[in-house]
Amino acid sequence: MYAKGLVRKETVTICSLTGELINSKINDNDVRKIVLSYLVHNCFKETAETFISCTGMKRSVDCSVDIDKRKPIYKHVMEGNVLKAIELTNQLAADLLQSNKDVYFDLLTLHFVELVRSKDCTGALEFAQKELRPFTSGKHLERLQDCMALLAYEDPETSPLFSLLSMDHRQSIADALNRAVLVHANLPSYTSMERLIQHITVVRQRLHQELGKDGPPVFGLASYLKS
Repeated sequence: MYAKGLVRKETVTICSLTGELINSKINDNDVRKIVLSYLVHNCFKETAETFISCTGMKRSVDCSVDIDKRKPIYKHVMEGNVLKAIELTNQLAADLLQSNKDVYFDLLTLHFVELVRSKDCTGALEFAQKELRPFTSGKHLERLQDCMALLAYEDPETSPLFSLLSMDHRQSIADALNRAVLVHANLPSYTSMERLIQHITVVRQRLHQELGKDGPPVFGLASYLKS
């Protein structure tokens, strides 16, 4: 399994270079929890349920309920149905978006972008005047100007600002909203696997700086997966 291989390989490398014991046994249950937290965090309900069934882990009712609440919100953002995502978010946690202005701004501008994509420039302008006016100053101004500039292009998807219409842009906003919902529910905003990779990256970079050619190379997930 990838997660277990990652933990084992990096534990051995790091411990051997720091002079600590290298034969530390990895608990299979801990690895399973790392994988499950990733699946639950990203709303992969069916995969999580299959994983629980195959590994014999204890099923949590809260786990399924949590995914059922978050997955539709994430799905609507990914499909460009931003207003529906906002509606569901407000039903789940009425004060969440008001206390997360950056996420709220990203959602509003994404809806603006989707209106431009659909060639509804009049609707986009009306929406901007009504909903985006509070963001016409401060740190959001530059992003807002970029969004408004889309109106100048006959084909925004081939313009220099094409990234605003990309699926990657939608996903970054969906991920940010998902994290905000998790934090609001007093749940971790990042998965154990993400934190593990962050930790390994920092440690390997530090060891590489201190030990040079005698130390391990800087960790990169892409290169690790190819090894």
